[in-house]
Amino acid sequence: MKSFNQPFGALVVLAVTVFAALMTPQAQATRIKDISALSAARPNQLLGYGLVVGLQGTGDGKDISFTIQTLRETLARLGTSVDGPLSSYDLDPVSVKDFKVENVAAVMVTAELPAFAKPGQKVDVNVAAIAKAKSLRGGVLLMTRMRGPDGQTYAVAQGPLAASGFTADAAGSSVSVGVATSARIPGGALIEREVEGPLNVGEFVTLNLTAPDFATSARVMQAINAQFGDGTAAAVDAVSIKVRAPTAPDARVAFVGLLEELDVDAAEPPARVVVNSRTGTVVISRNVIVKAAAVSQGDISVTVDATNEVSQPGPFAPNNAQTTPVQNAQITVTEDKKNMVLFKPGAELRQIVNAVNEIGASPTALISILEALQRAGALQAELIVI
Repeated sequence: MKSFNQPFGALVVLAVTVFAALMTPQAQATRIKDISALSAARPNQLLGYGLVVGLQGTGDGKDISFTIQTLRETLARLGTSVDGPLSSYDLDPVSVKDFKVENVAAVMVTAELPAFAKPGQKVDVNVAAIAKAKSLRGGVLLMTRMRGPDGQTYAVAQGPLAASGFTADAAGSSVSVGVATSARIPGGALIEREVEGPLNVGEFVTLNLTAPDFATSARVMQAINAQFGDGTAAAVDAVSIKVRAPTAPDARVAFVGLLEELDVDAAEPPARVVVNSRTGTVVISRNVIVKAAAVSQGDISVTVDATNEVSQPGPFAPNNAQTTPVQNAQITVTEDKKNMVLFKPGAELRQIVNAVNEIGASPTALISILEALQRAGALQAELIVI
């Protein structure tokens, strides 16, 4: 095995420009660990169902039967008899009605079990209400089993909730800030079972690229073979690269560490325009260009003015004449006149942004312009709307 004799290149992140001028293209060198991951280093999803207690009257209430059932079963496991006599000398039964069920909420608990996680380590958990709870603020999650897809328990979650959202209501009005029915518990789950990984199984380890790209896959293979010898790596497709690795566990771990620190010139990513329709955010990559096209954008405004008047009886009206309310409405339609902008063939990001600003388009209008350009076949980029 060859050793590294050249300094590691600094990580250079491909800048995605948001409404800014184009930068001069430069060579992009990045570490293999920043653009790929081991197939053996995959996380696993965990799911659990539990109760949150200690709420200030913002829980599910007495109308949710499964919350009451879960509370009864939890108390029964703790040795408390519910809906039964306290003792042979007490004839009054203990009922769920005696509890403040408004302080209890049924929740779903989710977590991600990292690769190579060991028993005794802690992971963060997310808690979300599933019934009528109005807020989880100030609650405490009772011991909850976190299960994997195979039904086995891999972690146990418990602890006080950290909820950033809250609600307040009075006199028929309410104010909400954030989401009060979901919360987190940092380090709230204790791992109880280890997931066996295939890192030390077989003759090869497999690298999977984060973004599929045939050119990047080929360059990663070439960089590995140049450092460790021909035949060490083989590109399988646009995502996977198989790498021959030592069989001894300690040698394989050291080899993977050197492998991940190896520099490679990643290929230029495809031209993309990412649009967030909820916030109006538009992200345009540096290599987006358009063909010849003309764009005109205008806003139509409809204004309705209503005037309330009262019609009085005339001087010679009958004695039984009464005043009558009259509502007059006037509708005005106005359309803003905007100039048409012409994109020349091969227009780049600078021209697109300047032209959109010139016609005074808002972020929402920009989304419509980009969609129309793509439908017209003028936008040479992938348009992603999220």
